[in-house]
Amino acid sequence: MGKITLRDVGEHVGVSAKTVSNVVNGTGWVKDDLKLRVRAAIVELGYRPNAAARQLRSGRSGMIALALPDLAQPYFAELASAMVRAAEERSITVLISQTNGQADAERRISDGVGIPVMDGLILSALALSVDDLTTRLDSTPIVLLGEHIGVSPFPHVTVDNAAAARAATEHLLAIGCRRIAAIGAQSVAPKETADLRLAGYRAALAAAGIPSDDRLVCIVDKFQRADGAAAADALIASGVEFDAVFAFNDLLALGAMHALAEHGIRVPEDVAVVGFDDIDEGRFASPSLTTVSPDKDAIARAALDLLLEADGLDGEANPSATAVPTTTIPFQIVKRASA
Repeated sequence: MGKITLRDVGEHVGVSAKTVSNVVNGTGWVKDDLKLRVRAAIVELGYRPNAAARQLRSGRSGMIALALPDLAQPYFAELASAMVRAAEERSITVLISQTNGQADAERRISDGVGIPVMDGLILSALALSVDDLTTRLDSTPIVLLGEHIGVSPFPHVTVDNAAAARAATEHLLAIGCRRIAAIGAQSVAPKETADLRLAGYRAALAAAGIPSDDRLVCIVDKFQRADGAAAADALIASGVEFDAVFAFNDLLALGAMHALAEHGIRVPEDVAVVGFDDIDEGRFASPSLTTVSPDKDAIARAALDLLLEADGLDGEANPSATAVPTTTIPFQIVKRASA
């Protein structure tokens, strides 16, 4: 069969080419069951959108896409800035997209829909699965960030969250804390990051011979300041004794510190606080925030290097399809005034 068209897909499913176009481009309104049937036919028939434009690409566009869940989160904003700096060093332009962790948005950008032709995609996925990505409509090289997809056929850049959380908890133990609260556990997916950081916290306590107390583990909906403040308020109201807080990101830590101050609890004299992410805001908090610092510049450089290697974009031969590199980025504990 020659080139597959929208009309071919529509005839296969029994719908119009316009309906297929709506599914491909995320426009109009299509019932969920019909959307699934159309996407299945697209994969079965091997339809590729914008195939002609892609075939014209004898060279490179000099652009890549970076898709992150939430640019209002300082960590992701700072990571995007690091990615732009690293790309500029390689004479690459970065198109940045916010997905809000929504499956439709992640799928559209992984399919190459609604964006110019790119040389590659760096994606921090919260909703898509390995199956979603292996059946995507675009063959542009992709590199994954984060923990949601741990094992896949795609290059991956991550931080050892369990080890980092363990190190943060060990720091609190080393300064004499024994009743360490953990703020940031989550009960609703996606929660891979929270689960890994909780595991590291518990591992540190176990190694120190301190039983884990579920009353000290605070579940939050989001990693935001308000959630950290609410968790600290709840801890105080419960009457449970605690002398430290390990918050699973800096925003939670900053929110907790605000609530502690509102209750007249001094940091670090009464309660020590450690965060995670090393965002700029933490340096200028009062007191300044001790935190886990993943090397965001190293994350950016590693992701770009993997992307450049993925399809010979660096001028070298393509790697073996079975050789899928994963890069684990180092971290350090940055000690400041809060712990």
